[in-house]
Amino acid sequence: MAPPGRRRRPDPVRQRHPGHEPPPRRRSSSPADPPIPDDITGAELDREVRAELRTLPRDLAEQVARHLVAAARLLDSEPELAYIHAAAARRRASRVAAVREATGLTAYCTGNYAEALKELRAARRLSGAVSYLPIIADCERGLGRPERALEIGTSDDARGLDPAGRAEMRIVAAGARRDMGQLDAALVILEGPDLRTSDAPWAARLRFAYADTLLAAQRTDEARVWFERAADADVDGQTAAAERLAELDGVWFVEDL
Repeated sequence: MAPPGRRRRPDPVRQRHPGHEPPPRRRSSSPADPPIPDDITGAELDREVRAELRTLPRDLAEQVARHLVAAARLLDSEPELAYIHAAAARRRASRVAAVREATGLTAYCTGNYAEALKELRAARRLSGAVSYLPIIADCERGLGRPERALEIGTSDDARGLDPAGRAEMRIVAAGARRDMGQLDAALVILEGPDLRTSDAPWAARLRFAYADTLLAAQRTDEARVWFERAADADVDGQTAAAERLAELDGVWFVEDL
């Protein structure tokens, strides 16, 4: 789910390092509608999402839009509350793909992988989009089904992913191999010419996943090199590469002491 005005591609490495134990699943639903800040009008949504909401009566569309904007605003700081806003939108507009997407992504960010899987599958049925596949596969990992994640990654539908989506799917597939104790196979999935040469926004996440897998394989010197490359590429702070590099160098941040 993106900040208002821009939809974000699902990002499986945003919340945790690939291959690490997923956070515990939590239930995060409430039948009561949360209050919406007065400064949110719903007009903050991008044009594509507003177009989807035109199938609803005007007053209802505005209410749903305001909940979606509130969910996007709260996603990083209060994901549980973001989910409650998204669920409020879903109760009113369950046949709108963007609403099911928002519910799925907020559920994913709270660790409720079963709910996220259900909602993102519904969003995909409604929209036909394949961009949800990496995060759907990562939900399967979170539910303890790495084999199913790998099946999704090699499916015919996954071939329709754009370069960023394919990179995300490789990260998820490598994490699934790590879940199965197959570190060498995970490294092979992540390796490729783009690991070294790409300057795309997703390159930092790919290099971080590779570095993290090298570290898990006790190849510490190589891991340090790739954490450094990930940090250099991570101009937007999408990974914890700089922090991991500092830890390897014996530097600890004040909040960790």
